[in-house]
Amino acid sequence: MTPLDHHALEALIEEIFPLAAAELPSETEQVVATLLGALESGALRAAEKDAAGHWNAVPWVKRGILLGFRVGRIVSHGVDGTPFHFFDKHTYPTRTLTLADNVRVVPGGSTIRRGAYLAPGVVCMPPMFANVGSWVGAGTMIDSHALVGSCAQIGARVHLSAAAQIGGVLEPVNASPVVIEDDVTIGGNCGVYEGTVVREKAVLAAGVILTRGTPVFDLVRECVYRGSPDHPLEIPGGAVVVPGGRAVKGGFAAAEGLSLQTPLIVKYRDDRTDLATALEGWLR
Repeated sequence: MTPLDHHALEALIEEIFPLAAAELPSETEQVVATLLGALESGALRAAEKDAAGHWNAVPWVKRGILLGFRVGRIVSHGVDGTPFHFFDKHTYPTRTLTLADNVRVVPGGSTIRRGAYLAPGVVCMPPMFANVGSWVGAGTMIDSHALVGSCAQIGARVHLSAAAQIGGVLEPVNASPVVIEDDVTIGGNCGVYEGTVVREKAVLAAGVILTRGTPVFDLVRECVYRGSPDHPLEIPGGAVVVPGGRAVKGGFAAAEGLSLQTPLIVKYRDDRTDLATALEGWLR
């Protein structure tokens, strides 16, 4: 089986995954290593965009990642007696990068886990973390304290600002992970979770939190975007989303002046937005 023989890899993973731990064949670790190598090269992804523009999980890839946890043993990684020392499954060490990858990793404690893809031109500011199965497009900046969760899909030229949290989804295997499309700006301390899709060129202002159950009020188009058990929340392309609030109904809530956090779309991207969100070229 060659590293790029994906049909054979899929068949093996589907055959092995249902087996009990004691029944796993000896080649299981090599199967997992082949999958992780394909993910790291960008040849495979944990989610794909179909012809209609919908993002869908690739369940067999996620099964293969979960298989790596089942077959893995907890071992000591790193150098004893140094700050960079941790304990994890032997199947998921940190990813090895070389200059040929053309990924800039600034010193200061960042970690890129095995099975994560970082395209050329990605900048990693410390300390950041990219988990297994994640995919990060060319020219994206992952700022300090930002998290790219397991299987999260990040497009090209995205800015994940300081402390932005992009949630990961491994289970259930058919659940699509968080997707951030090309040219999106994610402000500081934002949280995007539960399979939310942020379409290209959207801007999330600092502090916006998005989950499947979060209603987003569009003040421009005068409508409300919601997720459902079957469909994720989607933020339209070019939308500029800011934190907002709405009053809570009921006598007690009204008397106390209580409100709920509610993201608001206040405009759609224009030249002024592009200027305000542009990254200086020298930073990259």
